[in-house]
This record gives sequence, structure tokens and C-alpha cells, in this order.
Amino acid sequence: MLLTIDVGNTHTVLGLFDGEDIVEHWRVSTDARRTADELAVLLQGLMGMHPLLGEELGDGIDGIAICSTVPSVLHELREVTRRYYGDVPAVLVEPGVKTGVPILMDNPKEVGADRIVNAVAAVELYGGPCVVVDFGTATTFDAVSARGEYTGGVIAPGIEISVEALGVKGAQLRKIELARPRSVIGKNTVEAMQSGILYGFAGQVDGVVNRMARELADDPDDVTVIATGGLSPLVLGEASVIDEHEPWLTLIGLRLVYERNVARS
Repeated sequence: MLLTIDVGNTHTVLGLFDGEDIVEHWRVSTDARRTADELAVLLQGLMGMHPLLGEELGDGIDGIAICSTVPSVLHELREVTRRYYGDVPAVLVEPGVKTGVPILMDNPKEVGADRIVNAVAAVELYGGPCVVVDFGTATTFDAVSARGEYTGGVIAPGIEISVEALGVKGAQLRKIELARPRSVIGKNTVEAMQSGILYGFAGQVDGVVNRMARELADDPDDVTVIATGGLSPLVLGEASVIDEHEPWLTLIGLRLVYERNVARS
């Protein structure tokens, strides 16, 4: 079994793979203050209940693949793999790790590991050219060429960040549930805010992706648009440019990177 861990700024997503199949997954809050020992306890609690794994930490785990946008958490997870999974091959996605995707950026080292891993999975599953839209703490748009090269992207404030900002900065506004309103024209403050968030982000996705597609390919219709991230289901039905939805894109990418660095080495 391969354990994959995707550490985002807000949430951490974990997945268990049996071969190419994801057989279990969890989503927990990211806490930059957690120590390696606390993370080990968390992992034991999550995986100890799974029927395919043993009760002891590490039982049944044959490999680990990790990417993180939070350096402090990556440091502690490195310690977890050393202390609690010492005999298990582990791949932490960072500069020097083989991904199979050339990074055509001014400074390739500054590109988030999760974005590279998403590109790896997108090329494997759908080929290029493509655009990956990841709805997380930030909404990121990543461009992959027809030759499978990561060519750059766009970073915009995420949906939850925008909702929190409205609640903090708007004197008569408050935090709201992220849900589809009854109509575009809101009949109360909550519905008006929900409409602005949902349809505003859908319009942003359509506008940004259409511009990216025109730069990526002579025929923009050749560009496949893949949505992922925890908040992607909210926008799927409203953004017209999305072709595919793969909620486990990052975890699949981690599996592929692991295979290219360990399993097939």
C-alpha cells in the first residue's frame, strides 16, 4: 500500500493506493504547529481503523509520497518518515526529484510542489495541452503544453479567502455557507453574497481559462481543462470551460512521482 500526503495551506489530504486504485482517503486541517510525534499519532489514528492495515504504525505501508506547500509541516513529515517509517521508501517532492515534467519557469524551484504534481497527473491522464484548475486556499491555474511541459500559471485568491475577507471587511456582512443560492439575483444578504461568490468565481474561471487556452494552442478547443481541489464541486456546474473533474488529481500525481523515483528505479 502506498500512502500519499498532500499538505495544503488549509487542509491536508491523505490517500491510500493499492496499485493504481485509491482505496481510502482522509481530509484533515493543516496545523503548522504540529510536531512529528503529533503527526505520527494522527496518522496512526486514521490508518489504524482501516481493515487492510495493521494496528501498528507503518504496518501494511510499502511506500510514502509527500508534497507540501507548508515548509514547517514538510520538515516534521520528513522526521515522521525517518523515525516511524525508517524501512519504508519515501519520496518528498522537492527540487531534484524526478517528475518527468519539464518546468519552463524563470525559477523552477519557486513553483509549488502540488502544482507540479498536478501537472504530472494531468499529462498522464489526459495529455497536453491542458489547464489544471485547483480550488484550494488559492485558486490556481496551471498550463501544460502539448509536449507535456509545465509552462506557467495563474494564482488568484481562493473561494474561502474571499468569503472570509467579505465577513471581516464588510461592516454589515458575515461569514456564509458556501452553497448555491435560489437565483442569481439574491433576495437577501446571504443569497446575494453566495451569488457573488459562486457566479463570480465561475466567471473568473471561464475568463482566465479562455485566455490561457488561446496562448497554449492554435485551437483553444484542443486544450483539456481539469478541475480539482476540495471546493471544485461548488463551481463545476457553473463554469462552462471545465471538461474533466478529478478530485484525487494531486494524490494520483504523487503516486506517479513515487513510481518514477522508487518503484521503477
